Amino acid sequence: MLDRLAIFFTSLRLTVVLLALGLVLVFWGTMAQVQIGLYQAQNEFFRSFFIYWSPVDSGWRIPIFPGGYLIGGMLLANLVVYNLRFDQERKRNLGLIAIHIGVGLLLIGQLLTDVFSTESMLHLRNGETKNYSEASSHFELAVVDKTEATTDRVIAIPQDRLQRQEEIRQADLPFSIRVHTFYNNSTLAEKEQEGFTQINATAGIGAGAWWRELPREAEMDRRDMPSGIVELLTPQGSLGSYLVSAYLNQPQVVDFNGRRYELRLRLERFYKPFQLRLVEFRHDKYPGTDIPKNFSSRVRVQRPDTGEDREVLIYMNNPLRYDGDTYYQASFDQDNQGTVLQVVHNPSWLTPYFACILVGLGLLVQFLRHLFEFATKHNAS
Repeated sequence: MLDRLAIFFTSLRLTVVLLALGLVLVFWGTMAQVQIGLYQAQNEFFRSFFIYWSPVDSGWRIPIFPGGYLIGGMLLANLVVYNLRFDQERKRNLGLIAIHIGVGLLLIGQLLTDVFSTESMLHLRNGETKNYSEASSHFELAVVDKTEATTDRVIAIPQDRLQRQEEIRQADLPFSIRVHTFYNNSTLAEKEQEGFTQINATAGIGAGAWWRELPREAEMDRRDMPSGIVELLTPQGSLGSYLVSAYLNQPQVVDFNGRRYELRLRLERFYKPFQLRLVEFRHDKYPGTDIPKNFSSRVRVQRPDTGEDREVLIYMNNPLRYDGDTYYQASFDQDNQGTVLQVVHNPSWLTPYFACILVGLGLLVQFLRHLFEFATKHNAS
């Protein structure tokens, strides 16, 4: 049985089939972005073991095609088992081993990037200071204890937990949160409209308004606007049901046991141990034209725990790499008074570089080896 498995996983036919499936997957997933958007296509096609199909009006999920994780995992297994099986025969072929290790690192690096990397946005106006960045499309329910005058205690509940519509208990909260309804995308209305239902909230802002669930957004320049109904439960009874929505500019305020809490559905935040202040944003143009020449943001990095205080210029192809994050110049406000920095946290960002170096060295060794053998035979003849 082990011999049969070894033959299967070291088969060149398996490699060809997996590469062909990968080509189909890339084409299919790319075309699907038009209908379901980039992020959903990434999750359904490339960050999954199977692609599922659901019959109309059915909760069934039937696997119909291998996903990116399955194809990539099989390719990696094919590569590893091949080298282990033929290790004794090819131990002197250092070039081929280096190429295989490099390809394996590329596959592992992509997996690590999918699992551990995060992307967020930092929007700053001139003179503004922040110590956090925000997700571009993922929300969280923030429960903020505003009782203290100088310090806020924040408990964030991710959108994934709200989607389950269950009762959420946190040790730092004197009440539990029961999610009655949650829409990943929605719209609100003050008055009754066709297709809308009345919001069944008993307290706070939005009680008695109207809402409707919407399909998930597929366009890159638009985002979902989630909304939900949450009820706060205590041992003494219910504190009421509240509307939480990305549309609300004001938080829901709750007083309980002498403390004041605020509930807000906001973009997920990633807090930093330092703060960035936008000193100046510049949008330079070529003289006499409206053609952009340069976009740059001069920011001030301030870190109280180390006393660091310095200015850094961020512009196209010149990001700021700091504390494990990379800050890219991504966009700007139309009045040229604000900037948008893309913040990428990727612990495995060096893996592709090492992989490409290994593949390049392996190809060089292979080329020189064959060149040496050819020259030796030519001289001997």
